[in-house]
Formats: sequence, C-alpha cells, structure tokens
Amino acid sequence: MRSRGKPASQIRIAKERIAILFDEAKKAKTRERANRYAQLARKIGMRYNVRLLREQRRQVCRHCKAYLPKASQCRLKSGWIRIKCLSCNKINRYPYRVRQ
Repeated sequence: MRSRGKPASQIRIAKERIAILFDEAKKAKTRERANRYAQLARKIGMRYNVRLLREQRRQVCRHCKAYLPKASQCRLKSGWIRIKCLSCNKINRYPYRVRQ
C-alpha cells in the first residue's frame, strides 16, 4: 500500500516557515548565518516534501548550497544570468528573455 502525504495544514506551515527563513537569511549580517538559514529551509522542504519556489531555489547554490545573495557575483551575457558562487567558484546559469 502507498502511504499518504502530509496533511495540508503541515504543508502550509512548512511553506510559511521556509518563507520566514529566507527572509531572515536576507536580513542576516554574516554569510555563515545566511547559509544556515538557507540550509534549514531546504531541510524543512525535504522533510515535508515541499518544493521551494523558483526564486528561493535560485537563491541557493546548486553545488555547495550556500545562500547566493550574500556570496555571489552576477553577470548578464547573451540571454543568460551567470551567478558565480564565491564559496565554491562554480557558475550557476539561468536563462532570461530579452523583450523587444
């Protein structure tokens, strides 16, 4: 038999907590504290099987899971946003459309 997922109330609370943790990461004064908040938000998402929003996923490095707004370098290049993580020196690329 297949088990059921978490109750809707728990999922709603998990999404709220994830949003609060990303807000706290934005306000954090140190890079380590911001990384810890992002790590906790990802853990809550995994525990309650809740996907992070697109904006939240793009704020975390794909390789080292660091919080990018505190440790990154952004460049725009021919239809791509290139975000270089200063913790692991990897480049995360995201497409964007140029409106004409």
